[in-house]
Parts: sequence; structure tokens; C-alpha cells
Amino acid sequence: MSPRRRRQQHELERVLGANALFATAYGNVGSSIYYALGVTAVFALGLTPLVFVIAGIFFAATAATYAEGTVRYPEAGGSASFARHAFNELVSFGAAWAQMLNYIITIAISAFFVPHYLSIFWEPLKENPWDIIGGAVVIALLVALNIVLALIDFATQLLLVLLGFVLVFSPHTLTSNVHLGTAPTWGQFFLAIPVGMIAYTGIETVSNLAEEARDPVRSIPRSISMVAVAVFAIYFTLPLVALSALPVHVIDGKLTTLLALTPDKGGFQNDPVLGVVSNLGIGGALLSSLKVYVGILAATILFIATNAGIIGASRITYSMATYRQLPGAFRRLHPRFKTPWLSLIVFAGFVSILVLLPGRTAFLGTMYSFGAMLSFTVAHVSVIQLRRRRGGEELAFRARPNLRLRGVDWPVFAVFGGTATALAWLVVVVQSPGTRYAGLGWLVAGFAVYVVYRRRVVHLPLTETVRAPVEIGPAQALEFRNVLVPVAPGYPSEEAMDLACRLAAERRATIVAVTVIEVPLELPLDAYLPEELAAADRELEEAHAIGELYGVRVIERIVRARTAGRAIVDEAARRNSEIIVMGGPRRVRLEAGRRVIFGDTVDFVLKHAPCRVMVAAGRVAA
Repeated sequence: MSPRRRRQQHELERVLGANALFATAYGNVGSSIYYALGVTAVFALGLTPLVFVIAGIFFAATAATYAEGTVRYPEAGGSASFARHAFNELVSFGAAWAQMLNYIITIAISAFFVPHYLSIFWEPLKENPWDIIGGAVVIALLVALNIVLALIDFATQLLLVLLGFVLVFSPHTLTSNVHLGTAPTWGQFFLAIPVGMIAYTGIETVSNLAEEARDPVRSIPRSISMVAVAVFAIYFTLPLVALSALPVHVIDGKLTTLLALTPDKGGFQNDPVLGVVSNLGIGGALLSSLKVYVGILAATILFIATNAGIIGASRITYSMATYRQLPGAFRRLHPRFKTPWLSLIVFAGFVSILVLLPGRTAFLGTMYSFGAMLSFTVAHVSVIQLRRRRGGEELAFRARPNLRLRGVDWPVFAVFGGTATALAWLVVVVQSPGTRYAGLGWLVAGFAVYVVYRRRVVHLPLTETVRAPVEIGPAQALEFRNVLVPVAPGYPSEEAMDLACRLAAERRATIVAVTVIEVPLELPLDAYLPEELAAADRELEEAHAIGELYGVRVIERIVRARTAGRAIVDEAARRNSEIIVMGGPRRVRLEAGRRVIFGDTVDFVLKHAPCRVMVAAGRVAA
């Protein structure tokens, strides 16, 4: 069968490009509007719109840091991965443990708000204990994640913004809401800023999916920028509508807003978007229909966000166990379902339900801020350290702005972002006693387990990076679970893919098909090379089609480098590949002007590969 016919039969998608990454990330980030608005209003009151603007500026700097760090190291882990390369395994554990707290809180707070939005059908779901029971049931009974709903979610939020600006937006009301120093107090205002960062849950999502992005250099920065623009569009506008519809006024002798009050006091702290809808100045059947629609959509989006948090928690736990930060039991897969079952039960299930039981949304918000600000700070400092220590390395993507000083391009965005998130973390620790003791207790417990496990169980230094071996049984010793296949135009890549698929098919192993674009020295690594990109896409589509014929999962990756051999070896080492299967050069004349990729490349890979190498010769060469 010809390559063209095979591609036509399989209707291939280019998996995890910028649009797919954006949809997945916005599904997580955009879902937070359904609880962040109320949680932030508890502290910020009339200054809630300003708080979201300040938090958005911090997020912009954080987004730049994650874009550069993820392109530099396109692997799961986010700030933990950056810290591993910039510092050592001990710092990486601290970042990963803070991330774990983020995921646990995301699961708990998303699940807790689901019954509140469904209370339009049954009123008791608004109050304890039914909201807690409902949230626990959501965590226990989660099913599948559907990314398509992220686009519907954004469209709905945009519709509410437009309706709000037409019907209730009032600059006079917004200015009258501000009672600076009184409602909110200065302490509440400064605490509201890190709490407002809860609006940007999910920035780690892009990093955790980076391993499966086809072209990280182009798709990751673009997808993060798209997420930032979409989130800013909502969070810089919807709070203005919300505080126009639900202004600050005296309630029970106290200046506050219904957004900040719990349901038992007639407020909308636990379902803020429904509160906005109910106060848009519309009525009758239209209001009833809109409330039902928003309630069902919000519950569904939060349900999906809970599921995404569970997936994130299981991924970060698996990664930590892989790098000997947690016991190996947490990376053991279920024999039937192939999921890290113990990680899901302990962290995504038991601990998440445990923090949900008090039913205190403000506490969940400050706990998320504690973990997120610490994780973001480590990410910023890691990028700064990488620029300082490895300033001579050529970067495929370099975020801006930068300041050249003493031979180092200092990342201004990371310096600003790191300073801001570090100060925000200190504000949470100082201003919120409950969060201080719970958060610091979480860190102490985690580091205690890490130290004991490292020193007493695996007998490793605290700072050394060591990957755990692949866990396979005696009968599976010769089977490969992670196969890397370099593909290139004009060479026997089909033979290499066929061979790799036969090796992988029986045990459902994963194949990484990688094609290297060798960028000339006179061009930057992120130079746009349309012909080379088109050729690389064709090769990856063909590799994907061959994998589908065998029922094997194929991850497609484009790598930009100066030399193909070094890029292949580095990719195999980073992914911990067990075997490289590559095509040997055919003894035929190549097209005029075509650069030889294999040949010297095969020799280099054979000499320097960190794993076994199998060479598949073409029919002519054989």
C-alpha cells in the first residue's frame, strides 16, 4: 500500500498541536471562574476586579517562565522538572510536593462546587452536609474527560460578559464598591492577590502534556499565549460585571457583597456565576432557562476539572516515584487497567476527600495559593538559574524581556514573577494561620518521607537524580515498553516502523516517532522552515498510520537540532527509551541537494546511545 493511500485511509490528526494543548489547558484554567470569583470576593470585596488584574500580571510572567522551561525540557513535571535540571533532586521534590498539594486542592474545590451549581434542581445541595457528600461522590465516581466542552465553556463565559456589559455594567457602581482600608482592609487586599491566582489553575497542564506534543518549539509557546489571552479576556471583564450586578453594600451591619456570603446567608460564594446570572436584570422563562443551562454546564465543567486534577495527581506521583522521590509502589500499574492505582486511591481519592470534609471554600482557596505560589516561585528561580549556569547553551525558545548583564541574558519576566509569587506566598503564610500550619505541615511531612525513603530504603544521596528501573516480570524481560524510532525522508523509515511495531504490538508498548530538522548554523533553532516542516509532518503521519495498523500507540515528535545523531541520543536518554530502532541508509543515489541524515548518524547513535540500538536495512540495502 502506498504512503498516500495509507494516510488517506486513516484520516490522521496532528495530535497535541497548539490548538489541542490550548483546549486541554483552558478546560482546566477556564473552569476556575466557577469558584475563583466567589473565593476571591470573600477577601477583596469591591476590589475583586483589580485583584484579578494584578494576578493576571503575575500569571503573564509565570506563563513566560513555563513556556521557556517546557520548550527547553519537554517532559512531564513542570516546575519539578525545571528544578531538577537547574538545581538537584531535593529542590525538585519540594516543587513536586507543592504541585501535589495544588492537584489535591483542585480536585477538592472543583468537586465541592459541583453540587452547588446543581442545587437549581434540589435546594439542599447548597448546604452542608449535602454539598460535601455530593463532592465526595463526584470524586469517587469520575468517568471520562471530554476536551470539546472547553470551547463551549469559553463561549458561555463570553456570552455572560456581553450580556452583563449591556444590562448591568456600571462604572459608578464599581467605584462606589471601593472602601479602601475598610472593606477590604489592607491585609485582606494583599491576601486576595495570591488567592486570586486560583483563577489560573492548570498552567502545569501544558507542561505535563509536553512529552506528547508534536512540535514543542512552536506549539507550546503558542498554546500558552492562547490560554493567557483567553483567560485575561474573561477575568479582566467578568468580575466587572459581577460587582456591577452584586455591588458592595451594608448587609447585617457589615460592608460586603453577596458574592462573598455563603448560601445560608443568601449569598453566592459557592456558585458565583449563577449569582451573576440571577442578577442580570432579566426574568421569566429566559432567566430560568439561562440558570438551568449555566448550572448544568458549570457542574459538567467542574466535573471535568476534577477529573483533570485526578489525572494530574496520578501523573506527578508516578513521576516522583520514577525519580526515587516516593516509594516505587506509587508507580506500580494495575495489571488490568494499566493505571497507577495506589496513587489514585491515596492522593487523588483519600487525601482529596479528607480536605473536602470541612466544607470551607476560603480555606481551600488559601491552601491552593500556598502550593501554587511556592511551585511558581521554584519555576521562576529555576529558569533564572538555568540562564546563569548554562548561558552558553543555544535555546530553541527564549522568552522575553531579558537584560544582558555580565555575559548572561537575565530573564526579567522570571525575576519579576519570582519576586511577586514569593511575596504572595509569604502573605498567605503570615495572614492565614490555618493555612500556615496546614501548608507547612504538608511540607514537613513530605520532606520527612523523602529523607527516610532516600537514606533508609534506597540508600541514595538526597540531591542525586536516579531513575527507577522499569518494573517488568521475569517472563517479560526481553519485551520493550518504550521504543524510539527516528524517521527521515528518503530512507527506510517504513521498515524501521514495521519492525518497531512488531516489537511493541504484543505488550501495547509506546513508540516515539521522532524526526530531526537539522537547522543550519546561520539560523536560530526556532527558525521557520516550511519545506522541512512539511516533510517532517509527512513522515510522522506515515509513522502514525503504520502504528495504527498494528494497534500501537505512536507519539510524534519534531526536534530541531544542529546534528541529528546527538538529538536522537538526547531524546532517547530523556525519555528513558529501552531500544532505538532506526533505518539504515539504502545504497541508492539520493535526490540532488538532499542532506544525508542517516549514515554518519547511525554510527553516532550506535556509539553514544544510552540503550540498545537495532538497525533495519532497506530492501535495496539488504
